[in-house]
Amino acid sequence: MNRSSGGIFGWILLLAVGLSVSMMLAIIAVQVAYAGVGAIGKAVSDGAALHSIALSVYTTTAATVFALALAVPTGYALARWNFKGRWIVDALLVVPVVMSPMSLGVALLLFFQTDPGKWIDREIVRFVFDVPGIMLAQFILAFAFSALVVKTTFAGIDVRLEHVARFLGCSRWQVFRHVSLPLARNGILAAFILAWARVIGEFGSTSTIGGAIPGKTETIPVSIYLNLATVSIEKSVALSLILTIITVGAVMSIHILMRGNRE
Repeated sequence: MNRSSGGIFGWILLLAVGLSVSMMLAIIAVQVAYAGVGAIGKAVSDGAALHSIALSVYTTTAATVFALALAVPTGYALARWNFKGRWIVDALLVVPVVMSPMSLGVALLLFFQTDPGKWIDREIVRFVFDVPGIMLAQFILAFAFSALVVKTTFAGIDVRLEHVARFLGCSRWQVFRHVSLPLARNGILAAFILAWARVIGEFGSTSTIGGAIPGKTETIPVSIYLNLATVSIEKSVALSLILTIITVGAVMSIHILMRGNRE
């Protein structure tokens, strides 16, 4: 950046960026300083920690894949359809993002106290205090994040390209598959990665519906909480570092992906 051309404003921008980066580095640095890099190796070698890491990766990936499968057609429809009350639909899709995670978990528990919910939990899949419950909470959050990003991505595609394809005889499905979907590829991948990175660290809703059962529904955030409760601070911090590395790596992959496509 050429600070001389920006004058005082350029220095203000530089200060803002510097403070922002410093805050993030400080969050990571204090954890490394407390536990040490070796604590990560100890945590990974522990069977319970490995189980929590594997469970988090498995449930998060599955939930995000299913969420994206629903978010893509939903986002496309909302980006292309104009109808009265669409803003209400847009507002409803944001509810899982803006509401308290604990409130989302409580809402899910209340649903499974209704007659349809009890039947589902008893006859189809057990959600309450079980792994599918974790995935359900993750799915709802991942869908909300994905739908917002996907809708914005499709809205940014020039609709005239779709009109040309339709003029050339393509069906609506062919237009979506061969024109819209390829153009939205980067945005859809970004939606997946962002939702995945957000959901893997979810604690409030997943612990409420899935419980915090050691060795069963113990994801990384739950394991961090349980270790704090038993005053195993070093292990808790090590798991927190592992979670940070995973999420930062996921976000960095977006930048690598975008840079690769620009080149």
